[in-house]
Amino acid sequence: MMLSVKDLNVYYGPIHAVKGVSFDVNQGEIVTLIGANGAGKSTILKTVSGLLKPKGGEVDFMDKKISGTAPHKIVELGIAHVPEGRRIFTKMTVEENLEMGAFTAPSASVEESKEQVFQRFPRLKERRKQTAGTLSGGEQQMLAMGRALMSKPSLMMLDEPSMGLAPILVEQVFDIIRELHEAGTTILLVEQNAQMALSIADRAYVLETGKISLSGTGRELAESESVRKAYLGG
Repeated sequence: MMLSVKDLNVYYGPIHAVKGVSFDVNQGEIVTLIGANGAGKSTILKTVSGLLKPKGGEVDFMDKKISGTAPHKIVELGIAHVPEGRRIFTKMTVEENLEMGAFTAPSASVEESKEQVFQRFPRLKERRKQTAGTLSGGEQQMLAMGRALMSKPSLMMLDEPSMGLAPILVEQVFDIIRELHEAGTTILLVEQNAQMALSIADRAYVLETGKISLSGTGRELAESESVRKAYLGG
């Protein structure tokens, strides 16, 4: 088992945002968390990546407890987090953004990693000297994913990668997620586009007000009547 979240409880001040959540991600899987805004999905990813500290419960990665570990140490262990809203460095160039993603990597490996990202995202290579804030939404999402790849993660966590993108770009982003998975990266995906997320997921969990209400394979949840009504418009 690659990632194990056990009885996780997270608060924002007095607000109990994540209430006893437990789930696993096995090596080589795509696992997705779906649910409405405010269900606790992004909070879970931020807690796994060390940006938030849980009040209770445990997060284990490769059989090592990482709850409370500093975020840069979690990156070094092999977890990369592509945050909601992309969070690129808008005043830096594309190339500088990628280099920021390699801050935990040996300096000798940075150029090779950069070239690998440019092979996967030729558009970024064309714009390598361009200021990141001038990129389109789809290009910024590619940059955020490329920056995460610079740390050579074994687990990539993606938070709402399709947010604000045109349908054709959503398809492209999900194609990239499939390609990353096929290349050996394990994926934990938070996504409001439940239909797209379930179509590529090995397993999925539905979050409602901080708790897991349903779990199963991607196909099982896509065919679930309650999921269809709530999230798939069926």
